[in-house]
Order: sequence, then structure tokens, then C-alpha cells
Amino acid sequence: MSTFLSLHYHVVFSTKRREPTIDASWRSRLHEYLGGIVAGLGGNPQGVGGTADHVHMLIGLKATHCLSDFMRELKKAGSNWVHDEIGKPGFSWQEGYGAFTVSPTAREEVRKYISRQEEHHRTRSFREEFVDFLEKAGIDFEPKYLD
Repeated sequence: MSTFLSLHYHVVFSTKRREPTIDASWRSRLHEYLGGIVAGLGGNPQGVGGTADHVHMLIGLKATHCLSDFMRELKKAGSNWVHDEIGKPGFSWQEGYGAFTVSPTAREEVRKYISRQEEHHRTRSFREEFVDFLEKAGIDFEPKYLD
């Protein structure tokens, strides 16, 4: 018997100090690169989007993946790409990330949500969005660690 599973995560991570450093002129290239890194690490990228200060991804992982190790490698590779390809040596990600499990029936809705980030954030800040995610997921948090 083989192992069958569905491990999908909606992951969210921001730029250092949530500064708007992901310029629109190269944002889609970064998103494509991050999707490629997910695949290169053995994951399944199913959606990438974001704005100038954060990224959302829908990813499928294998049972052998350790989420924290996966995210460390993803963010490290993303930072290196920005340093080398875009020429921004000071670019970095904020420490940590949010990861929320996604059921098979919700994946399409999450994919659509991720694809509409620019539109969504015209009326809502990253912080407001992230607090909403944490509260809906029942995750306890200290507001001082969100800034």
C-alpha cells in the first residue's frame, strides 16, 4: 500500500519591516521564480501572488517535507534571486511566515484570492488581512509581533 495525502498550504510572508520593496516592474518575475523554487524543492506550486510588501502562495507538499525547512529554503532562494537578478543587495524577507492548511474543496477559492492581491489591497492593509487569517484560524498571537 502506498501513502496518499493532500497537504496544501496557503503561505504568506512579507518583506523586511513590511517595506514596499517588491517593485511592480519585476514582481511577476519574482513570483515565477518562487514557483520554480517550490517545484525544485519537490513541492507543487499552485498559485503565487502578492503586492509590493508581501507574497501569498498556495503550495502542495509531500509528507517528507518539513514546512519550516521548506520555507527557510524558499525565502533564502527568493532573497538571493532579488540580490543577483534585480541588483538589490539589501532586500530581505521579514522573519517568520504564516501557513494555513487548505482543504481540497477550498483550493480553487484560495487560488483566486491569491491572484487578486493587487485589487484586494487597494482597500485593506497587509496587517488587517493577516490578523483576519490568524483569527479565523484560531491562532493566538501578540499584536506587537505583527509589526
